[in-house]
Amino acid sequence: MVFMGRRIAARRLLGVLFALALVGPGSATAARAAEKVTVAALTFVSSAPLFIAYERGYFVEAGLDVEFRFFRAAQPVAVAIAAGDADFGVTAFTAGFFNLAGKGALKVIGAQLHERAGYDGSAILVSNKAHAAGFTSVEKFPGHSFAMTQVGSSFHYMIGRVSEAAGFPLEQVTLKPLQAVPNMIGALKSGRVDAMIIVPHIAKPLAAAGGGKIIGWVRDYAPYQVGGLFTSSRNVVERPERVRAFAEAYRKGAADYAGAFLARDAAGKPVASKTTEETVALIHRYVYKDDPPEKAFPKIRNGAMYIDAGARLDVADVHEQVRWYQDKGLVDAGVDPAQIIDTGFLPALPGTER
Repeated sequence: MVFMGRRIAARRLLGVLFALALVGPGSATAARAAEKVTVAALTFVSSAPLFIAYERGYFVEAGLDVEFRFFRAAQPVAVAIAAGDADFGVTAFTAGFFNLAGKGALKVIGAQLHERAGYDGSAILVSNKAHAAGFTSVEKFPGHSFAMTQVGSSFHYMIGRVSEAAGFPLEQVTLKPLQAVPNMIGALKSGRVDAMIIVPHIAKPLAAAGGGKIIGWVRDYAPYQVGGLFTSSRNVVERPERVRAFAEAYRKGAADYAGAFLARDAAGKPVASKTTEETVALIHRYVYKDDPPEKAFPKIRNGAMYIDAGARLDVADVHEQVRWYQDKGLVDAGVDPAQIIDTGFLPALPGTER
């Protein structure tokens, strides 16, 4: 679905006019030469580096005229890039994503979210009914049911890696594909499923309202690279300078995000910076935009998971994800992760190169 409201379009125009004022009389020609690019994303906090880069003019500075296309699930984002309907995308990795990339359509060029110890991340929740019956720790998963969107989704991957770390067979958990996150939440609250994994801005209010119990955090069992920044293989070959310019603007957005949300004190507790509230307000223009600030801002803060300040990809972990999905028969055995990653635009996270 295309989402470019009047307010966003007006801000884009102001950004272009600002750029014209900076570069002087000859700038009209430069403005006409700006390359239009379409970006596919979800209206989640995980897409925040994109929104920051747009609102602070980093894309304009890079000579790019950005338009967003917003979707409601990860897979359509990848499909839009592969089909040529969008130029860049940011979303979580799934089996479907890796299968599509393995056909040569996509290249991962940077990082999105990362489940990392010491930072907010996805919570493992159980229903009140299951908790009352003794499901009080992650190790007690066997014999219980787990809600997820689809087979091969990031939820599937997370419970799989949690099971390995906690020492119980995934086969002893009944997986319940419910197609959509709201269905997962409803099933947990009603006790129709025993457990689910969900992002912090949903998990914390849900638990606080008595809708379930948090028994653990994915970061403590399976830290991993949740998603990435990607483009089409064709763009990498035919328009490398445009890809480089976009990646650099995205990196600036990631650095601003990290500066606003990732500071910690000596005890490891989050510390607000002088830019935190300004950045929250900026993200609110896209995320929970229909909610008033007093309701939306806390959810945005709670949803601010770890994103590397340099947008550097954990390459080794992406290799591990492909291997896991292949072992489960969900990704084609011929998919080579080395062929779907390009670190020529943004460097890999040190120590993870392959």
